Amino acid sequence: MYLLNITIGLFGLLIGSFLNVVIFRVPRGESIVTPGSHCPTCRHALRFWELIPVLSFMLQKGVCRNCQAEISWRYPLVELLTGILFYITATLKLSTEINPARLLLNLIFVAVLVALSLIDLDTFRLPDALTLPLLGIGILGAFFIPGNPGGWESVFSALGAGGIFWGIARIYPQGMGLGDVKLVAALGAFLGFPAIFLAVFIGSFVGAFTGIFLLLLGRQRFRQQIPFGPFLAVGAYLTLLWGTQIFTWYWG
Repeated sequence: MYLLNITIGLFGLLIGSFLNVVIFRVPRGESIVTPGSHCPTCRHALRFWELIPVLSFMLQKGVCRNCQAEISWRYPLVELLTGILFYITATLKLSTEINPARLLLNLIFVAVLVALSLIDLDTFRLPDALTLPLLGIGILGAFFIPGNPGGWESVFSALGAGGIFWGIARIYPQGMGLGDVKLVAALGAFLGFPAIFLAVFIGSFVGAFTGIFLLLLGRQRFRQQIPFGPFLAVGAYLTLLWGTQIFTWYWG
C-alpha cells in the first residue's frame, strides 16, 4: 500500500506539471494541447529532459536553457503541491475506500481545485472551461461510481448550494461572482449534503482569517477584493478528507 501511495504521489508531480500549462493557458484562451510546452519568453520548445517535474528546474538553476530567462519558482511549487496532495489523498482514502474509480474521481477533483485556485489568484476569475466540466464530472461520477454522494444527492447538493450562492451573487455582486457560484455547485456535486456547507464554512473562516491577517500586515486594504476560490478549495479538500470525522466529532 505504501508503494502505491508513493507512486500516486509521483504521478501527482506529473499532473502538477500539466496543471502549470492549464494555469498559464486557460485564462488566455489558448489550447492546452498545442503547441507543446515551450519557454514563454523565447518560445523554445522544451525537450523531455526539460520537463521532468521539479528536477529539471533544479538542474537548469531556474533559468531557460536557451535564452536564460528566469523561470518562476511557482512551477516546481505547483508540481510539489500536487504531488503532496495526491499522496495524502491516496493515503487517507485507500485506508477507507477500495474502489479505485472513486479514488481517481477524488484525484481529478483535487487537481482541478489546484488549477482553479491559482487561476483565481492570478486573474480573480474562475473560468467556465474548468468549473463546468468539474460539475459534470462530479454528477456523472456520483451516478456511475459506488460511494458517497449518490447520484441524486449530488444533483440536489449542486442545485441547492449553487442556488443559494447565486442568490448571494445577485444581492451582493461586488463580493461574489458567478464563477464562485459555479464552483460551489461543483463542490456540492462532489461532496454532497451536508458536506458542501461544511466546506463553505471552512473556506469562509479561512478566508476571513487570512483577510484580517493581511489587513494587520498592511498588505490588504479594507473592502479590497480577495479571491474566494482558493479558500473554497481549501475547505473542499479538508472536507473531502476529514468531513466525516468532523461531523462525527460535532454530533458526538
